[in-house]
Amino acid sequence: MRRTIAAVLTSATLLLGLAACGSSDDEAASSSDTLKVGVSPVPHGEILKYISDNLASAEGLKLDIVEFNDYIQPNVALQEKQLDANYFQHIPYLDEEKAAKGYQFTALKPVHIEPLGVYSKSVKNIADVPNGGVVGIPNDPSNSGRALNLLAANGLLTLKDGVGVKATEKDITANPKNLQFKALEAAQLPRSLEDTAISVINGNYAIETGLKPATDSLALEKGEGNPYANLLVVRTGDEGDARVVKLEKLLHSPEVKKFIDDKYQGSVLAAF
Repeated sequence: MRRTIAAVLTSATLLLGLAACGSSDDEAASSSDTLKVGVSPVPHGEILKYISDNLASAEGLKLDIVEFNDYIQPNVALQEKQLDANYFQHIPYLDEEKAAKGYQFTALKPVHIEPLGVYSKSVKNIADVPNGGVVGIPNDPSNSGRALNLLAANGLLTLKDGVGVKATEKDITANPKNLQFKALEAAQLPRSLEDTAISVINGNYAIETGLKPATDSLALEKGEGNPYANLLVVRTGDEGDARVVKLEKLLHSPEVKKFIDDKYQGSVLAAF
């Protein structure tokens, strides 16, 4: 009897062990095709959710979409291998981050452009910005230079020749309305509209707060020749990861282009 009980217990233990091994193998198999991507919620998260819901399974890809509400943490998380990729930034911003923090990251192909826009609660026409008006602009260097270029393109100031995307307030050569600049974290700019004459706001944060760049902005960046296209970023060396290759294919598919065009109606522009 004792031998029978021992045999039964031994068999049960062996079966449990095999089941546990099988479960571990299944989990490893299911996670091996999952790509963990950090995003800004809009439009990046929405675009990836569309891919996850409609396109990914046909490619044998699973997406774990992690949302961030700032521009700092997605790169920190990628560096610390908490993410496999991120999708929230453009190359000028990435270049700043790499120079400042030593990240070994590689940008892939442009996906979309979120045109930077000028918004106001009180001003109806950009030519009517009052003398001495306070202007909210992003405080990170690439987007602040971008904001100054947009203001210059619309006649509110003049910049030194050739400064391009690296423009700072020191590069302003003419400011006929004596505008006062207030640099804020990009995510805070939509909430600054009560305290500024105008604010220059990144497209994703404008859309998140209910603004429609194509219709609500006083001035909007053009898509043609725009260097600020957002794209997928990975740690250098991971470009050939099969999951990354699959996501890149889907991000540049006709279905995603149609989704961007239909959903955002010119407030987000496909860059491919």
